[in-house]
Amino acid sequence: MQIGIYNGTFNPVHKAHLKICQKLIKKGYVDKIIIIPTEKYWDKESEVSIKKRIAMLKLIATDKITINTKLYHLSKTYEVLEEIKKLYPTAKLSIIIGADNIIDFAKWYKYEELLKYNLIIMQRKKINIKKHLNTLNKVNDYKIIKFKSAISSSKIRKLLKENKLKKASKYLDKKVYKYILENNLYGVKNVKSYKINQ
Repeated sequence: MQIGIYNGTFNPVHKAHLKICQKLIKKGYVDKIIIIPTEKYWDKESEVSIKKRIAMLKLIATDKITINTKLYHLSKTYEVLEEIKKLYPTAKLSIIIGADNIIDFAKWYKYEELLKYNLIIMQRKKINIKKHLNTLNKVNDYKIIKFKSAISSSKIRKLLKENKLKKASKYLDKKVYKYILENNLYGVKNVKSYKINQ
């Protein structure tokens, strides 16, 4: 079995995250994807609790897109992979990352160990992924997947904070958007009656 490991803050999870998972499964790059939200990423902090971010992730879960709710305390990808290996000792694990992550990959904790895994890199912007891979001496066991998206969690958080709800809703799964409104997350005011247009 080929399993994709998708690690991040998902703050909040949005349509691009879901489309990435769906594309990788549909094209046969992986058989299933395990999303591992992190309580505190090594370079990020969240104003929304891990409990609420997990709750939002569960709303987009399927039989092939699963959410691991036990490893959120691990902030480093290497630590996450070590634990997942114990759960799936015979599976081939692939690390799913965005192209921007490959630029500073050498700064990741035990990055040389991570390079032993298959990397699935989502092409974004005009980053020369192969150039960075060559610098890392990563010559095989990687796939570069074209993926165009202008969606980012930081952009969504900004829209929600500014109460530009209709615009923010375009980037979010309907159930996730409803959860955000009902729980007044990301600075959203009490707008439980706001019409959900999607």
